[in-house]
Amino acid sequence: MAEIVGSGKYRYRVNWDWQRAPDSVEVRACAVAADAADRVYCFNRNKDHPVVIFDRDGGFVGSWGAGLFQFPHAIRFDADDNLWLTDEHYGQFFKFTKDGKLLQTIGERDARSDTGVPNDDYSSTAWKKVTHGGGPFNLPTDIVEAPDGSYFMSDGYGNARVHKFSADLRLIKSWGEPGNAPGQFNLPHGLWIDSRGRLLVADRENDRVQVFDQDGNFLSVWPVELIGPAFFYVDRDDIVYIPEHNGGFISILSLDGERLARWGNEIHRSTHGIWVDSEGSIYAVQPGEWGRIRRVVKYERV
Repeated sequence: MAEIVGSGKYRYRVNWDWQRAPDSVEVRACAVAADAADRVYCFNRNKDHPVVIFDRDGGFVGSWGAGLFQFPHAIRFDADDNLWLTDEHYGQFFKFTKDGKLLQTIGERDARSDTGVPNDDYSSTAWKKVTHGGGPFNLPTDIVEAPDGSYFMSDGYGNARVHKFSADLRLIKSWGEPGNAPGQFNLPHGLWIDSRGRLLVADRENDRVQVFDQDGNFLSVWPVELIGPAFFYVDRDDIVYIPEHNGGFISILSLDGERLARWGNEIHRSTHGIWVDSEGSIYAVQPGEWGRIRRVVKYERV
């Protein structure tokens, strides 16, 4: 009998073996996103196959991007169905067409801002060494494009800031310092602009979501308990999906931070990316019984 998770209106059938890549393509996924046709794109820590594409049923479609990336971190589609990829170690953001044509690059490769973190520290715990906020970028984590064409970037592993750029890539402002007070961050990891125009920030190592306006003014902290929120997906009904990296959970919430459903356990600790397709199925990047290597798990709406 298939495993069912979730509760209430949010119940899902788990497909642990959804992705089916050929033996020659090792999938070490870190992030996932689906296009308008529900083709699923995995950002993959495999230099020969960094962008791996599956159909809705998990069949292998293809891959591209060999040799283009150093350390994949985040992937998302924008309103025009173009693909944004965040390379944490290069310190750059790339905009591609779905078939791999480079359209835009933001950031200077290997140029790390002054935040107190040694330039040779690329570890996942570098955020603990941040002594002060710095300029763009130092091991960034995510990017989101606002409806007016401006950009917000979370600068997390080697910094403690969010940056706002204009549509023509002028730095408008940066905010954030290391700490746990309102407006401070310990590893700002993921971003989303919701239907109310607010910027949601997954403040991962502070176990919280902070909410700002698009001028960087602090609005609130969600009241819900979260264990290392990593990224967001918000659907057309304003339902929020969050992978809890440090707890191994997936949470479904309202835009006010009210939890609607939650499942998971410690064996899935390091759950990272998340996306939802047009049918309401969830794709999550999770480790599990098969080892610490992350793969994409599909949760099919019941």
